[in-house]
Amino acid sequence: MEVLLKSALRWSVSAGAAFTLILTGAPAAEANSTTVDQKGNITAIARTLDGRAITNEKIAKEVADFWTPERMASAVDLDFPKSGRAAASSSHAPRPTGPAGTVAPVVPSIAGGPRTMLNEAVTVGKVYFTVPGGGTASCSASTVASAKRRLVITAGHCVHQGGGGQWYTNWQFVPRYRNGVRPFGTFVAYSLSTRGAWASSSSYAEDMGIAVMSNGGIYNAKVVDTVGGNGLRWNWGYSVAVTALGYPSNLGGGESQQYCQSTTWDAGGQQIRMYCNMTYGSSGGPWLQEYNDSIGAGYINSTVSHGDNPGNGQFDGPYYDDDIKSLYDYAEAGSPA
Repeated sequence: MEVLLKSALRWSVSAGAAFTLILTGAPAAEANSTTVDQKGNITAIARTLDGRAITNEKIAKEVADFWTPERMASAVDLDFPKSGRAAASSSHAPRPTGPAGTVAPVVPSIAGGPRTMLNEAVTVGKVYFTVPGGGTASCSASTVASAKRRLVITAGHCVHQGGGGQWYTNWQFVPRYRNGVRPFGTFVAYSLSTRGAWASSSSYAEDMGIAVMSNGGIYNAKVVDTVGGNGLRWNWGYSVAVTALGYPSNLGGGESQQYCQSTTWDAGGQQIRMYCNMTYGSSGGPWLQEYNDSIGAGYINSTVSHGDNPGNGQFDGPYYDDDIKSLYDYAEAGSPA
């Protein structure tokens, strides 16, 4: 499967973001490049383009400084088209892999925290990263509630190349980016996680990614404390009503959040499908059940994975079964307090 880098999105970005990293002592040489568990999850300490582990405030600030307005403007949408060999809808009745589960959303804990706007979630933002060879790329992502309040969910192909490839570097999240403005600052990743089946063989059903974020943003705080966090649901069936949010280049030029609403259906191969006219740039954006635009949060039920090229009004995401809960628990366990 070949990654397609689409046409560049152009914008200007307000300067500056302060960072206080969660770890201060571990040198880069002590950070393992990759860790794998017995449940099919894989993680790595986030790194700079030149390979240093992002384990202290100085290196995190270098990542923030790397993302000049010019580099952000030249970042291209990282998307996978739907393969001609993609699985058709299954003929048997699809089944969840376990009982339905839920993590509740949370509001910001910082006094005077953000206010939301209709159909523009403070919990959703753009991510930027460098790809092997030094190019810059972008996706969409969203925060998710957890006890340590550091997690951001996106697509697996927005953290790792898949197919035996490499992790992306210089990874940062900008909540509610809009028209060149970063209203809540920037957060740099401390670690990146995905499913082993995505990293080794680009499995669409396992196109899931979670980043643990260092302290940052305008308050030098945790990302979920700053903007709040979406809930999470798994094993909720294949037909649910969702609101998808992201930064597609075909609507608004990637400059602002866009949304669509649909009821999902079984797409085969442990994937779900929905009607939506968003295309490139929306990869990694959340599919939210019960989206509440008064708090800018809902329950993440999938993320944008892939669709027809150049898009026919539909796209697919991984069905959130026990695998996403396993990845969520794995990333949370590896997160500093």
